[in-house]
Amino acid sequence: MNTLIAERALPWLLVTYSAASFLHFAHNAEYLADYPNLPGWLSRSQVYLAWLAILATGILGYVLYRRGRYLVGLAVLAVYAGVGFDGLLHYTRAPFAAHTTAMNVTIWSEVVAAAFLFIAVMKSGAERVRQQRAAGDARDARA
Repeated sequence: MNTLIAERALPWLLVTYSAASFLHFAHNAEYLADYPNLPGWLSRSQVYLAWLAILATGILGYVLYRRGRYLVGLAVLAVYAGVGFDGLLHYTRAPFAAHTTAMNVTIWSEVVAAAFLFIAVMKSGAERVRQQRAAGDARDARA
């Protein structure tokens, strides 16, 4: 994925990951008792609240990015995307085969969407750092 594509794809990847994340969390919440070895104290509302808190992180990152705080926004978006890999923790509680097809599909949809978002964020961040260095080098050359 080249940098220009990464920059343009960022909002779409953000929406895609948010939707995949919601699908996974909603499935978790609605079928909580069916997920193998999840803690008994976990409730449906706690799952939805956790998703909202995670989503708020993504929104914050994107708002910072859009307001010109590129590197800070991208760092927050990297954290947001990184949380998408937490779904893999289901497999530390029970093996792949112990999960239903729907469970595995929602888990992996979130993970794959998070990976694409993370790649785009990293490419965008690398380009922003290159741009800042080039601007600094140009200022130094004029001085």
